[in-house]
Amino acid sequence: MSHHPPHAAAAFDPGSAQDPQGPFLELLARGASADAYEKPTLLARAEGAPPARIEALEAAKRLALGVREEMEGRRRREAELSALFETAHDLAGLRDLDAVLQAIVQRARSLLGTDVAYLTLNDPARGDTYMRVTEGSVAARFQQLRLGMGEGLGGLVAQTARPYVTDNYGQDVRFQHTRTIDAGVHEEGLVAILGVPLMLGSQVIGVLFASDRRARVFAREEIALLGSFAALAAAAIDTANLLTETREALAELERANEIIRDRSSVIERASDVHDRLAELVLRGGGVHDVAAAVSQVIDGTVEFTDDPEAAPAEALEASRAEGHAVRRGTDWVAAVTAGGELFGALVLRGHPELDPVDQRTLERAAMVTSLLLLARRSASEAEQRVRGELLDDLLDARVRDPRLLRERAGRLDADLDAAHVLLAARLETVAADAEEEAAARRRLGAAAGHLAATRHGLAAARDGGTVLLLPLCGDDTASRLASLVAKRLSSAVHEAVTVGASAPVDRLATRTDTAAVAYAEAQRCLDALRVLGRAGEGAAAEDFGFLGLLLADSRDITGFVARTIGEVVRYDEQRGTDLVHTMDAYFASGMSPARTKDALHVHVNTVAQRLERIGRLLGPGWQSPERALEIQLALRLHRLAGPVIR
Repeated sequence: MSHHPPHAAAAFDPGSAQDPQGPFLELLARGASADAYEKPTLLARAEGAPPARIEALEAAKRLALGVREEMEGRRRREAELSALFETAHDLAGLRDLDAVLQAIVQRARSLLGTDVAYLTLNDPARGDTYMRVTEGSVAARFQQLRLGMGEGLGGLVAQTARPYVTDNYGQDVRFQHTRTIDAGVHEEGLVAILGVPLMLGSQVIGVLFASDRRARVFAREEIALLGSFAALAAAAIDTANLLTETREALAELERANEIIRDRSSVIERASDVHDRLAELVLRGGGVHDVAAAVSQVIDGTVEFTDDPEAAPAEALEASRAEGHAVRRGTDWVAAVTAGGELFGALVLRGHPELDPVDQRTLERAAMVTSLLLLARRSASEAEQRVRGELLDDLLDARVRDPRLLRERAGRLDADLDAAHVLLAARLETVAADAEEEAAARRRLGAAAGHLAATRHGLAAARDGGTVLLLPLCGDDTASRLASLVAKRLSSAVHEAVTVGASAPVDRLATRTDTAAVAYAEAQRCLDALRVLGRAGEGAAAEDFGFLGLLLADSRDITGFVARTIGEVVRYDEQRGTDLVHTMDAYFASGMSPARTKDALHVHVNTVAQRLERIGRLLGPGWQSPERALEIQLALRLHRLAGPVIR
């Protein structure tokens, strides 16, 4: 026979003092009401149970009630979540806004078990919120309420985007009471009110309310529940609005499609020109490419002109003022402008009638042309500034780091170690006023900058004119380069431009004052041209003959002699003749062949033959006074300097 401890059996006896929880577990199992949990304790007291037993039962009761409350909370939350899911499902199936709003207030009233539920929507145009739909309301005045922002409980929710609750609205001084709102609430008999905002992102679109006709304290869980439901409701409202807008848009689209079907060919042309213009811009096309593309689309001849006289002045001014293409005769003119500045015009030739879309195409092409011109000018001005800053540094000797100078020049596709010529350019036309003169100088600077960029050189505004640093290419000389630059700049600005050039210089990055000395020489040549009445021309020191020796900084005597009589000197050296001595005797004899033959002790025919040979070597006109003076000076310098010409 087995033996157990005396208390072992009692541990499993629901009625024993050691198991006070038994009765309450049974109550929990069958879901009894809270009042039923008092019965075990009352029975124990009636049976005269000891105090320990009573105390144990009380402790078990408190524990059981806590478990019951937790279970009730879980069931309630499950019910709320289930209701939210059902609500979301139901709202998702609705498409009409009125049906969505009605479903929202019905669900809100059902979820919180209130007497009334209602919803207001914000009216941005009037700056208030108005009653849109109600459930459980019986007062007509209440159903037509409008609440200004900040007025009443609902107006405050709409203004602050925060939930508000009151257990007795009529006595609550936190809210701004108005006669209209209070009258409506009083007629409806509402006492306790809870309002939460309907939010789309950070924007309040309305307020959702739950209200009772008796005092009631809304628990935190109820406020959170209505807030969750308001989020679903706001999304449903937004969806319904979007669907409505979509339906309206589809209807509009259908009407537009009808128009498009009628105008399909016109739209295709507009689309074609849009694509072509976009492609032109992306691949870096120019203004004439734009004109050519529009010509193909419109099936006409479109030209771009930057000469105001090439387009009818009246039509050009009208198009500029109106911003539209203007017809004059059989031509259409679209001004190319930006910021009030006139760049030119697109002219469509030979089209007395023009479709409105084609007219808009021409106007759009004019706009694209102006943008291209602006972009090109901005890029050119930026590059000109950089080129000008580098040239200023070379002229002023501000930077002496050869590596840095070469790097800066390399980014501009310039080589400072190569042979260059400094050219000083200046306008000769006197402007009527300071503004016109400044504009002319800007045109000169822009033309010089463009020329420098195309020839891998530099340009900068300086001393009221422009200075250029251009490399020598091929068989270029300083003289030829000066003449070319004068012609190019004069043609570009439509005014006379005088250009003086220095002798070629190199290694500009390492030689400190080379650029400054060359610039001074170019200015002396420029001044000499103007003094000699040769304004509008271009020249270097070598073009001034013996005067060039005074203008040039290097005093290149050997170069002057070589340029003047070098061919004759070399002929004598190669053939053993004495043509140089013959020229000396010829000029010493007053340019008389008869006296020359006596000085040389030769026949006069021999003198004539030698002079004819000299003429072929020096070219025609060598006996003219100007050339003769230079040749005599060269002969004297040759005698003094010795045989240095090769």
